[in-house]
Amino acid sequence: MAFLRGDFTNSDAFVAFLGLDVRVRDSGKLTGKRKLTKQGDTEVRRLLHCAAMSASRHPVWRAFYQRYRDRGLHTTQALVILARKIARTAFALMKQQQEYCPAKLF
Repeated sequence: MAFLRGDFTNSDAFVAFLGLDVRVRDSGKLTGKRKLTKQGDTEVRRLLHCAAMSASRHPVWRAFYQRYRDRGLHTTQALVILARKIARTAFALMKQQQEYCPAKLF
């Protein structure tokens, strides 16, 4: 997996490596749209998006996803946030060499 390509200091660096970080295009008084940088591997990003779609229907992740939908975010926006959360969780599990335990997530 992409994790083996580098030694990341934190989960932000890992998310940026995957291309799921947000590009801010602001200038003075103008605020631009925020878009994903998409700098990473497209296949890994696609798989994380598919995992987020599946996780949004799972009881463990459903509340996290629904919280952002209730704030008024679009489905795609909430799924990207969920994909980022899944990537951060995977990073923590790989970094600490632990197994996934959903009871400790939230």
